[in-house]
Amino acid sequence: MRRASIRGRRPKESFNPRPPPATPLDHFRHRDSDASFASSRPSSVGMGPTSNALDLYKDRSFQQATLSSINSYLASHSLQIFLKFPIPSAKEITETLKFLVARLDYPNPKLEDDLPVILKFLKCPFKPNKSVLRNPTVNHHQWPTLLAVIHWLFQIVLYNDHLASNSGAFVDNNAMSAYALESYSYYISGDDDSVEALDRQFLEKLEVERENAEESIRVLEATAAELEGKMEEMRSGPSKREALEKERGVLEQDVNKFNEMIGSLAKSVAKLEAVLEAKEKELEAKVADTRRICEENEELKKRVELQTFNARDVDRMKRELQAVERDIGEAELARNAWEEKAWDLDTMLSHKFKELETLAMECNQAMRRLKLGNGFQYVLNAKGSTPADMMGIDYKLTLKPALNSYSDDIKKSSVEKLEELISLQQQSSELSATIEGKRNFIATLQSHIDEVEAQLNLLKKDTHDYTYRCTIEARQMMDDVQMEAHNLDILERDAEEILKTSKLKLQETIKQTEEETKKCAYELMTVIDSVSKHKEYVQSKILEMRRDVSESAVAVSDAHKGSLQSQFGFLSHANQQ
Repeated sequence: MRRASIRGRRPKESFNPRPPPATPLDHFRHRDSDASFASSRPSSVGMGPTSNALDLYKDRSFQQATLSSINSYLASHSLQIFLKFPIPSAKEITETLKFLVARLDYPNPKLEDDLPVILKFLKCPFKPNKSVLRNPTVNHHQWPTLLAVIHWLFQIVLYNDHLASNSGAFVDNNAMSAYALESYSYYISGDDDSVEALDRQFLEKLEVERENAEESIRVLEATAAELEGKMEEMRSGPSKREALEKERGVLEQDVNKFNEMIGSLAKSVAKLEAVLEAKEKELEAKVADTRRICEENEELKKRVELQTFNARDVDRMKRELQAVERDIGEAELARNAWEEKAWDLDTMLSHKFKELETLAMECNQAMRRLKLGNGFQYVLNAKGSTPADMMGIDYKLTLKPALNSYSDDIKKSSVEKLEELISLQQQSSELSATIEGKRNFIATLQSHIDEVEAQLNLLKKDTHDYTYRCTIEARQMMDDVQMEAHNLDILERDAEEILKTSKLKLQETIKQTEEETKKCAYELMTVIDSVSKHKEYVQSKILEMRRDVSESAVAVSDAHKGSLQSQFGFLSHANQQ
């Protein structure tokens, strides 16, 4: 059961530790064998130095900056080495190279033999001569290449130190990675209780962080809402500039109205003056006509007194008298008409004067609102002969300079208000930028919360799936146990029946085997008798065969001896001859 539960559980994909990324110095973090140094495999980035790099190291200002950075690094390690500008001594160059190579885990190197191999292994793009390494007393032509090699080793040493100092920063500062490592270690060791306790502890920590994040988000949202309310209030409500512009518009309307009133008054005064001049001219013409008529009458009277009258003259005089009477009647009618016109003109002038009085009162009120100063007031004079005498003030000489100064003040105040508006716009832009930053921060917090919630949902889903699988496995195991128990009962019953039948069969087989054993014993005895008889027969046959073989051997030996004697006799006979 324990092994099944351990096998059924799998680590979550989100908590699987990923391998750290490869670094460009991992292949020479520790010193390899000499066989790796002797490898002549070419570099993928090229082996030869570029002309631009060498030209850069030929620059004296760049040389000085490079030497100062190397000297500061050497001083930070409490070394009594200082590379002098423009060309250091051979001892300083040798000690610097030995120190840099030792920082790369190559202690006590021999420069003329080991340094070219190390540079080739590290794929250095610069190739110094062995003679220069053997005796580093260089000139101006050899120094840039050697400085490039020293600077290249110095940069690799800095990178190696950086990796050594920041190797565990990610694991130390990442709670999720630490949790995954600890949980996986408990999982490997099979300690499910510790894993569950760690899960609960981590979930509680996540809940606390989530509550803190939500609280900070609520505070930020309240702050953002307050700032947005202030911003909307500033946008919707009238600003200082708008209020001043509104007041300026009211004042400009008053000034325009005042100018219109003054213009209308000037026009009405000009019209009245024109009408008055026309009436004066008509009056002068009438006076001249009256004088001329009186003079004519006097002359006529004198002529009448001097002349003698006859009937014809009397008739003519009567006719002239009738004509004069008719002219007098027409003149009286014309005088009556002119008197009516004069009365109408007087009534019109009185109405215009009243209108001028009302306009003057309005102008005085407007001037008091404008606070022009110097006590400018319109005081009408009905007996005045000129517009200035009638109005009491000369507009062009007295009121217009004050209005011009007031317009200049309005322009200056508008410029100041414009500057204030620009500053307010800058403040509003800064506020909008801060609000936008708060919104971005809220968005990042929301995304972080969403990620944490997604991880929590994944954890809950995994735990739910795991518990569901465990319950299913438990049910299956219970069903299997019950099935096995049922099968065991069936097997026990079958075993009892088989045992009974096997006992009966055993008894029968025992009887049969006893009978067969008896038969086999009888047959065995018969076989033994036959075998003994056959053995006796075989022994007799063997004796006969031995006897025959011995007889045949004697016969063969005799025959062989005879053949040998015949051969030796032939040879002896040949020798004798």
